[in-house]
Amino acid sequence: MKSIILIALGVSGLIGGYVFLSRPDAPPSTPVAAEVPDGALVSVTLPENLSEAATVGKALFEGECAVCHGVNAAGRVGVAPPLVHRIYEPGHHGDESFQRAVALGVQAHHWPFGDMPAVEGVTRADVEMIVAYVRELQRANGIQ
Repeated sequence: MKSIILIALGVSGLIGGYVFLSRPDAPPSTPVAAEVPDGALVSVTLPENLSEAATVGKALFEGECAVCHGVNAAGRVGVAPPLVHRIYEPGHHGDESFQRAVALGVQAHHWPFGDMPAVEGVTRADVEMIVAYVRELQRANGIQ
């Protein structure tokens, strides 16, 4: 009986993973530069206004994160994923996930870009502002 339950859990996990990854908004298996201009992986709609925290976060993002994650967190073909993507919605990657990624680095697990190294010199307060910016971009693009 125990083995039947374990098999059922394994099969349901495989099916759930397949459904998640086969959704239209799932990460592309092979990013194509021609899909979005300038090597970005996604098209990003900008919010009309940014909060004060997000305005500071935008400046920090542009100085620390955009080199890999692209302008407006749209990702860069062959470099790093877009953060304006359902994978990074708050319910799947909470704010602390961003803190940990910056402080400790992170092993690749959703995208084929390789591991992200820790980012030296970026404080928890900096990441809070960066996350405010990313979350406002996400909301402007229907990611909640």
